[in-house]
Amino acid sequence: MSGLLALLDDVAGLAKVAAASVDDVAAAAGKAGTKAAGVVIDDTAVTPRYITGINASRELPMIGRIAIGSLRNKILILLPLLLLAQAFLPWIITPVLMLGGLYLAYEGAEKTIHALAPARADAKTKADHTPKDPGRLEEQKVAGAIKTDFILSAEIMTIALSQIENDSMWVEAAALAVVGIAVTAGVYGAVAILVKIDDVGLGMAKRSASLRGVGMALVRGMPKLLAALSLVGTLAMLWVGGNILTHGLHETLWAAPYEAIHHLAERAAHAVGVAQGLVAWLVAAICDGIIALVLGGIVVAITHPFMKKAAH
Repeated sequence: MSGLLALLDDVAGLAKVAAASVDDVAAAAGKAGTKAAGVVIDDTAVTPRYITGINASRELPMIGRIAIGSLRNKILILLPLLLLAQAFLPWIITPVLMLGGLYLAYEGAEKTIHALAPARADAKTKADHTPKDPGRLEEQKVAGAIKTDFILSAEIMTIALSQIENDSMWVEAAALAVVGIAVTAGVYGAVAILVKIDDVGLGMAKRSASLRGVGMALVRGMPKLLAALSLVGTLAMLWVGGNILTHGLHETLWAAPYEAIHHLAERAAHAVGVAQGLVAWLVAAICDGIIALVLGGIVVAITHPFMKKAAH
């Protein structure tokens, strides 16, 4: 009887350890996922453009294929690479994170420049490079989406890893896996809903006279919603990219920009006197965004002439 009680006590102890580990994983994943939210918004904003020009019956299968590719990027490639880097080259995480931040700044600046001064592209030239075979077009778009996703996924997973404060490699691996799966499900679930809202609206308008107004409102509102999502994604990229760069500089070479932004945000919050946390965050986000816009604009100015030459 005493042996059975001892065994039950051991099982209870193991259960407590397992429960604590689950709590650690959940807490780490929650913190990491929150920090990566800006890139997640951009990922959601970017993906719908790859579905345009595709037959409606192929939209959801394409999103499913892209989601599987995204999960493969995160779980099979990035997760083990990041854990190896964390174990053997921990100093490399911050520089990699900063490179990702610079890429986000570049993307945000490029989108801002295109929004303010749209490029006058030659439609005929574009059409000549577009495959006329629907199957080949789908393959090209899926491959392009997965490549873009790899860059954004690398940034999401690196940000997530940088936020996990745990000495256990298994907790880090489990938390990264949870973040990767949750982000992929959230992003591509949202994309699937977005690309089908107009179809739902048309169906409502055709099937029910009482719902026709709502259905047509959904159809008319989708372009505006996608445009708003794109704007939010661009702002999020600039904010996250700038924050990563200033924080990385603070940790490595130059603390002044980060400290100046922090000081300015605190002064603004005290001056306003209400909603101080929100005001401080907003001021810091604006400063980070401006820094990212400037640095990203410099990268655009340097790289675009070479990209144009390569295209010709």
